[in-house]
Amino acid sequence: MPETRILITGAQGQLGCALRSVLPPETLILKDLPEFDLTAASCEEQIVQARPHVVVHAAAYTNVDGAEREPDRARAVNVEGTAAVARAAQRVGGRLIYISTDYVFDGAKDTPYTEEDPTNPLNMYGRSKRDGEAAAAEHCEDCLVVRTAWLYGHGGKNFVKTIMQLAGERPVLEVVADQRGCPTFADDLARALVDLIPSRLTGICHVTNSGSSTWYEFADTIVRLIGSATVVRPIPTTQSQRPATRPPYSVLAYGRLGLVRAPLPDWRDALDRFTRQIRSSASTIPSSGAAPV
Repeated sequence: MPETRILITGAQGQLGCALRSVLPPETLILKDLPEFDLTAASCEEQIVQARPHVVVHAAAYTNVDGAEREPDRARAVNVEGTAAVARAAQRVGGRLIYISTDYVFDGAKDTPYTEEDPTNPLNMYGRSKRDGEAAAAEHCEDCLVVRTAWLYGHGGKNFVKTIMQLAGERPVLEVVADQRGCPTFADDLARALVDLIPSRLTGICHVTNSGSSTWYEFADTIVRLIGSATVVRPIPTTQSQRPATRPPYSVLAYGRLGLVRAPLPDWRDALDRFTRQIRSSASTIPSSGAAPV
């Protein structure tokens, strides 16, 4: 897409870094803190002045527990900030790709959530992202909401990096085993977005790696892949004592993605690729010599 100018908000984050690795650099307009603040009055005008053809709005307040403590901040970024980005995209006749979350659902189902299922978030983060979805669609006609889940990648902190670090420090890790979702590698999500950006698809599209996992299964697989002797023990959510309530089941069905491209690879394949990349770029991850899965 050499003729298409693509503005990425949150350019230094996990998805932003992944997009920068798969899109031609000459097409990119990168926006991130501190110069680009979604809560600042100048946010909308900054985008208008850049005149992008496409805005990938990946910047967000993503601290699920933190949103319970500072709900006004979460809404300012995820709702009001998103509205400003959407208005700017509409003003320049651009396309908006808004990145959202599986936490817009309550987990009452036991089968994968479709794009048509009603939302009912259990926590402030999920409510702010649901309202952000509405703001994006309200203010930009050519808008595609892309819901993903349990994202990890090379930019910033994430569950995979945390488990890899803790596996080198502790003999035992206790991880919640009664919440199920879809671990998703940011690099794979970015490749899907490359196909979705030029498509005519609007509305909502679910994009995750294939398959599903509990946090316990996810952590146990990470530990095995890096050859650690650390033991991962399953615990119930009731023992985790987190401020924000999480849905027990938030697996996303990716029906509409099939209109544009094939499903993403299985989450285990994606995780294997990511851990190999991390270990090849930094040889500081301890290994016990145990065989990987």
